[in-house]
Amino acid sequence: MTKYYLLVLFLLTFTVPWSLTAQQTTKFIKPNIQHGVHYHKVTDISQYYVSEKLDGVRGYWNGKQLLTRQGNLINSPSWFTQYWPTSPIDGELWLNRGEFQALLACVSKHSAEENETISCWGKVRFMMFDLPKHQGDFNERVNKMQDLLIQFPSPYLAMISQVKLKDISVLENKLNEVIANQGEGLMLHLASAHYKTGRNTALMKLKKHQDAEATIIGHTEGKGKYKELLGAIIVKTSDGIVFKIGSGFNDFQRAHPPKIGTIITFKYNGLTSAGVPRFARFWRIKKTE
Repeated sequence: MTKYYLLVLFLLTFTVPWSLTAQQTTKFIKPNIQHGVHYHKVTDISQYYVSEKLDGVRGYWNGKQLLTRQGNLINSPSWFTQYWPTSPIDGELWLNRGEFQALLACVSKHSAEENETISCWGKVRFMMFDLPKHQGDFNERVNKMQDLLIQFPSPYLAMISQVKLKDISVLENKLNEVIANQGEGLMLHLASAHYKTGRNTALMKLKKHQDAEATIIGHTEGKGKYKELLGAIIVKTSDGIVFKIGSGFNDFQRAHPPKIGTIITFKYNGLTSAGVPRFARFWRIKKTE
C-alpha cells in the first residue's frame, strides 16, 4: 500500500505538471501586418485598387497555421487549409454580408470540427487581400494572388475582388451599392505601394459611418414594448467618455443583453462638442483575441 501511494505521489508531482507546462508554452509569433487609415480625398482614383471592406474576422496564414492578428491560433479543421500555399497571406475569414455573429461563433471554437459534412467551417472562406512577404508593389501582389488561386486550388481559399475605377463619381456609386446591400464599405489601395506593417496611408477605409469600441458598464430597463427588457446599455470608451446606446439591438439581445464588461463595437456619425458620439447604435460584440 505504501509503495502504491509513493508511485501515485511521484506521478502527480512530475508527470502532470510537465504535461501542463508543455501545453502552456505553446505560443505563436504575433504577425506584423498593415492597417488602413480613414479615407482622405484623392486626386486620381485610377491609381488605386478598390475592394469591398468585408465584415469578417481578420486572419493571417503564416504558411502553416491560421492565426488572429494577435498571434493566437484559430482552430480551423485540417481540411480547411489543406491545399494552401506555404507563403504568408493576409486576409479575412468571411461567411456573407450581415453574418458576422455566425462567423464569430464558428471560428471562435476551442477545437476544430473535422467532420466536413456538418462543420460550420464548410461555408467559411478565407478571402486573401495581400501578401505580407512579397517584395513587389500592390499591382504585382494582385497578380500574384490571382496566380496562387490557380496554383493552389482550394474551395476555402478565395480572393477579394480588386478593381480600378475611372473617377470619384463611380467610387461613390460603388459605395452606395455596397451599403444598400448591407456591406460595410470599401478599401482603397495604392497600386504602387509596397506592403508596410502598421498604419499605411496607402491603404484607406471608406465607409458611410464611423465605428469605435466601448466597454459596457451598466444597463437600463426598457419602457413600453421593451418593459422588462433591455432599454439601453451604458458604455465607456477608452477616452473615458460615458454615454448610453439604446438602438441597434434585436429582440434576442433585448431579452439577453451582453454582460457588463463586454467590449462592443458601435456605429456613430461624428461627435458632439463634448466628445460624445452622435447617433450611437449598437453594432456587434467585439471578437476577443
